[in-house]
Amino acid sequence: MKLLRLAVRHAKPYWTWVAAVLVLQLISTIAALYLPSLNARIIDQGISKGDTDFIWSTGVTMIIVCFVQVAAAIGGIYFGARTAMAIGRDLRREVYYRVNALGALDVSRFGTATLITRNTNDVQQVQMLVLMALNFMVSTPIMCIGGIVMALREDVGLSWLVWVSVPLLFVVVGFLVVKLLPLFREMQDRIDTVNGVLREQITGIRVIRAFVREKFEAERYRDANLNLTRVSVRVGNLFVLMFPVIMMILHLATAAVLWFGGHRVDAGQMQVGSLTAFLQYLLQILVAVMMGVFMVMMIPRAAISAERLDDVLTAVPSLAVPTARELPAGHAVEFSAVSFGYPGAERPVLNNVTFTAEAGRTTAIVGSTGSGKSTLLNLIPRLFDPQDGTVRIGGVDVSELSRTQMAGLVGLVPQKPYLFSGTVASNLKFGRPDAGDEDLWEALRVAQAKDFVEEKPKQLASPIAQGGTNVSGGQRQRLCIARALAARPRIYLFDDSFSALDVATDQRLRESLHGATEGATVIIVAQRISTIREADHIIVLDDGEIVGTGTHDELLEGNETYREIVESQLSIEGAA
Repeated sequence: MKLLRLAVRHAKPYWTWVAAVLVLQLISTIAALYLPSLNARIIDQGISKGDTDFIWSTGVTMIIVCFVQVAAAIGGIYFGARTAMAIGRDLRREVYYRVNALGALDVSRFGTATLITRNTNDVQQVQMLVLMALNFMVSTPIMCIGGIVMALREDVGLSWLVWVSVPLLFVVVGFLVVKLLPLFREMQDRIDTVNGVLREQITGIRVIRAFVREKFEAERYRDANLNLTRVSVRVGNLFVLMFPVIMMILHLATAAVLWFGGHRVDAGQMQVGSLTAFLQYLLQILVAVMMGVFMVMMIPRAAISAERLDDVLTAVPSLAVPTARELPAGHAVEFSAVSFGYPGAERPVLNNVTFTAEAGRTTAIVGSTGSGKSTLLNLIPRLFDPQDGTVRIGGVDVSELSRTQMAGLVGLVPQKPYLFSGTVASNLKFGRPDAGDEDLWEALRVAQAKDFVEEKPKQLASPIAQGGTNVSGGQRQRLCIARALAARPRIYLFDDSFSALDVATDQRLRESLHGATEGATVIIVAQRISTIREADHIIVLDDGEIVGTGTHDELLEGNETYREIVESQLSIEGAA
């Protein structure tokens, strides 16, 4: 069972705490079982004026037993809570590192919303079950078995009440578990949906408001929320049914003990103290079963959550982790007959792509929308692996380089610039934590971001909101460029990273980049011809294939596809 395997594996580091819980729960349960017999002795023996010693000895014994029971119960709950919380912490950490090790395609296969749910809600379900199990897995069976033994010691004639009420409770539990299992699976899926819709709406709030789609999105969230509510209500209905049924069995058992036990007392077959003790033992048994029922009711949902967590923890990354090797001496980027297609796509995005981006030169990639430019760029830092062909850096296959080595070699400015919550400085140091303030200011100067950062009251310490939402699109883009520059990689990849800049800023930035990236390999994906016309080498992509290479002038003269791209932006005479 995945749930049991998951819990046991993560509980191993805390075996001392688990042992402490088991011992303390055992002591607490034995003490609880001993108290009714003391009470029965007092009732059966009775108390007279000469029984002072008996009163003191029995009373002190009861106080000590109560103190031991309470202390052991508190200690057991304390160590149980520490163990459960530690297991939850370790599970969240393991899921995080596993997700971090997965490739981009692996993450997209799961989906962002479900990964967030699995690392929060699913872990919480397993964590709560572990807590309940540690608190009740010792006390519940001992209380049941010990209670039955102690009850039989008081009176065997009423034992049939135990054999009727306890199995009846188990029948109720079994019925409810069978009904709840599919509902809990559906509930976790509905939570995924709610999280996905909410995340999408928060991320795209500007687009929603720009197109005045608030009402439509509100309805979409309402539908997802109602679906979750309906499933939750169905689960709640079963829980609501469970406790009245259990309490009804509990009260019927109590009434039966008093009725049949009263007749036995009247017939002289048992004493009043024994009847009282038997009633207390039966109640203890039924309460223990009820607690066990409550724990068992949590098992189906926790089992579903454990399966979902196990899917992530056992997922094999599509990108194999290479063994350590030396960094390549050079940093030219070479594509050799590379083909790549996304899973489920009808045709490959890239087909038999071969070219070399030489060190110390700027290579530009242009093409129509959907021609595969960004996909090609993402193959270099090994965000994806090609299905055919090889991508090499300095003659070394990128699949042989670790992620740490790759981060030191390649600086990527993505098509969608993203900043993390923190400060300007913390974002610029993302790729090079030891960068000094002088390095950061130089990176900002080259990226044409120095002026607006200097205008901020706190300058490098100025706060940045999650996603960079408190700066403009152009400022966000320039800060992402500065982040790549501050890392000082050997290879710079700019994926349409100048689209939010005006022409003048674009021109100044390219002039500054020329000096800052001297000796490095620079690959630029751009839509604006003015951005790449001075590139040393231009590659024209069309439908995933290279249809032309050369300089701007050479392609303008001899490549129809490139000429069409240029003509869509400016006249041939103006471009020339």
